[in-house]
Amino acid sequence: MATVEQVEEALGEVLLLEPRRSLAELNMVRDIKVAEGQVKVTLALTALSDAAKEAIQERVHSAIEKLPGVKGAVIDLVELPAEELNQFGHVIAVMSGKGGVGKSVVAALLAIGLNRQGYQVGILDADITGPSIPMMFGLKARPMSSESALLPVGTRSGIEVMSLNLLLPHEDDAVIWRGPLLARMITQFWQDVVWGKLDYLIVDLPPGTADIPLTVMQTLSLSGLVIVFTPQELAAMVVRKAVGMAQKMSIPIIGVVENMSYFLLPETGKRIELFGPSKGEEMSQEVVAPLLGQLPIDPELAQLCDSGHIERYNSEAFTALSQAFAQAMPALAHP
Repeated sequence: MATVEQVEEALGEVLLLEPRRSLAELNMVRDIKVAEGQVKVTLALTALSDAAKEAIQERVHSAIEKLPGVKGAVIDLVELPAEELNQFGHVIAVMSGKGGVGKSVVAALLAIGLNRQGYQVGILDADITGPSIPMMFGLKARPMSSESALLPVGTRSGIEVMSLNLLLPHEDDAVIWRGPLLARMITQFWQDVVWGKLDYLIVDLPPGTADIPLTVMQTLSLSGLVIVFTPQELAAMVVRKAVGMAQKMSIPIIGVVENMSYFLLPETGKRIELFGPSKGEEMSQEVVAPLLGQLPIDPELAQLCDSGHIERYNSEAFTALSQAFAQAMPALAHP
């Protein structure tokens, strides 16, 4: 006789084509009942088209009927808003008061590092007018959607991504919107995207302290912020504004990352500080948060971002950043 646990395990093998996650991982399995060989499963297939729903129902029927002792299966569908399906362990925003400091690269690397540790990770690209996350991961597919919700697009390694660039007719189309529209889009990415069960959602913020960062801090249930800066005094000064905003909004700062901290000469390995002496320890003391890492200017990383293969990146500095971030975060049950 089949058990609820066996049915759950069988449904864990039923994957959506895009993203490549199971119904269980997307939190679409709402109820399972087993009695006298009859199995009743309730699903919330939010964001799926009618054709996709039919295909999933057929696959669920097939998976259940293969179980020992099952005489029949009934699949009920319920309509639930995307927000009710989403469960996040931690929501981390990556922020900088100044543009051009590599904030999106740091957000991507944090997500990749967590993914390599076995966590379920998503990236919400909140840089609406300058989105770069899809290009770094080589994403071009449009998200699956219904009238009420969207599904994120999965990267090669299984990181879920939602970005306005995935919804535009052409990736280089300009987004010429005023602040309220930008803020509304962030709210929709939070409420109308089926993220499902994620250990970490990384939010890539635009530079500055205006509408979008304010909306994110007021609307999203943030666990904390990671602050990114470069060694120049100008960058450090602007970052202090971002830190001030975070403190006024009572959002904890998990740590700081100094990007473009140095360049290693390939021939000798000599460390050259192109933008001046490091300000990592200074910023760490000012913010009263750990220095998570100092990332170098790395031509290999730049090339991988341009070609859409950032997930292939490896370096000692990246490994150190991933380890420091994991240590700074409150522990989640490891998958």
